[in-house]
Amino acid sequence: MAIPLMVVVVLLVVLIVYLFFAIKNHKLRNQELSKELAETQADFDKKLKLQQKEAFLSAKEQLHSQREDFDREVRERRAELSKLENKLLVREDKLEEKYQDVVDKEESLRKKLDELLEKEDILADLVAKQREELERISGLTAEEGKQLLLQQLEEDLKKETAQRIKENENYIKEISNEKAKEILTTTMQRCAMDQVVESTVSVVNLPNDEMKGRIIGREGRNIRALETFTGVDLIIDDTPEAVVLSCFDPVKREIARMALEKLIADGRIHPVRIEETVEKARSEIEEKMFKEGEAAAIELGIINLHPEIIKTLGRLYYRTSYGQNVLKHSIEVGHLAGMLAAEIGADVKKAKRAGLLHDIGKALDQTQEGTHIELGVAFAKKFNEHPDIIHAIEAHHDDIVANSTEAVLIKIADAMSAGRPGARRDTLEIYIKRINKLEEIATSYEGIKRSFAVQAGREVRVIIQPEVFDDAGAAKLARDIAKRIELELDYPGQIKVTVVREIRATEIAK
Repeated sequence: MAIPLMVVVVLLVVLIVYLFFAIKNHKLRNQELSKELAETQADFDKKLKLQQKEAFLSAKEQLHSQREDFDREVRERRAELSKLENKLLVREDKLEEKYQDVVDKEESLRKKLDELLEKEDILADLVAKQREELERISGLTAEEGKQLLLQQLEEDLKKETAQRIKENENYIKEISNEKAKEILTTTMQRCAMDQVVESTVSVVNLPNDEMKGRIIGREGRNIRALETFTGVDLIIDDTPEAVVLSCFDPVKREIARMALEKLIADGRIHPVRIEETVEKARSEIEEKMFKEGEAAAIELGIINLHPEIIKTLGRLYYRTSYGQNVLKHSIEVGHLAGMLAAEIGADVKKAKRAGLLHDIGKALDQTQEGTHIELGVAFAKKFNEHPDIIHAIEAHHDDIVANSTEAVLIKIADAMSAGRPGARRDTLEIYIKRINKLEEIATSYEGIKRSFAVQAGREVRVIIQPEVFDDAGAAKLARDIAKRIELELDYPGQIKVTVVREIRATEIAK
């Protein structure tokens, strides 16, 4: 259906009118927006100018304020500099005055020095004349007089030194002797050890002499078997009802003794039985050694000992030194060292452990090369003992210098245990040698009349010529002799040195 032309025309007219009015409205809107934009721009420019003016005024005020502050600070600095300048001027004036005083004093001193030099020349002339006069009167030259004076001074110094030594020794003895005695006596009283001297039995008693033949056996086979399996020499002689066992190793000797007693009690003596009995005795001895070592450690309250150390300690039960049982001696040293450590505040556990192990090398020195100290140190290192324990073992006989408190305590405790009356026995030969050496050391000094070793070598008395030594010299002589004894002799305990200076005045009434 076709749209009428009239309708199309009307629509076109309406559209044109609408577009006209729309364009007109848009133009009016644009004009209004331009007008508003211009007004806004004008306001913005006005505000910007106002802010710039305010900022300029603020900056100007700040600059003015800062300039005033700067000017004030400059004025203050100038005032301070002026004051300092005035002070410096005053000090300069004072220094000039002092300098002038120094110059004046220097001039005065120079004059005095010249005067002194003149007087020195005069005095030198007088001293020369006086020296010549003295040499003429005394008959000695200046050098001879000087030597005489030095000799006199040297004698005076010797006397004074000896006197000082004596005074210092007396002072030290007064302070320390009582305290040391108190500590040692308290410790010794607290330690109650067995005083009996033990020795390993080397003689086996027989029920009758017929048993000797059975021990020897047919063509000596039994005795050879015994000696082979035990390592001990059997001595069968005319001694009635007794067999002597001879061996340097006390453990082997004890095994042989126990095995032989078992064989005698059993009555069956032949090589097979001998081997069985010796092995059984060896097992029992090893078990006993371990128990003895363990008992020693328990007695001292020592734990964490290696089983091999305990076993080796037990070997000391069959070892003696000068008749003193070494295990008992080690236990005693442990007790003494522990109590001494408690008295002075040292490590008690470490002291006891070192005391127990200090002679452990004596269980090894019969089967290995080296001194008991070297063997003991190596043995302790092998089982990772503490370095302080090893040091105490090494230092207890002064092989090295003791540099720890525990090491010194072990030395003291060892000397106390060994030096106790009855603890050890000396052979006659060693005893006589020590006595002779003591008297020899004492009489080796000039001015000695006689010397006597008394109290079984515990004291040496020296009788001196009174005209050679004075009282101070006698004290110094006693000290020198004691030092030589310490250096040249090995002895248990201590040795007292007594110097006797006797003056007798005799006159005959007629």
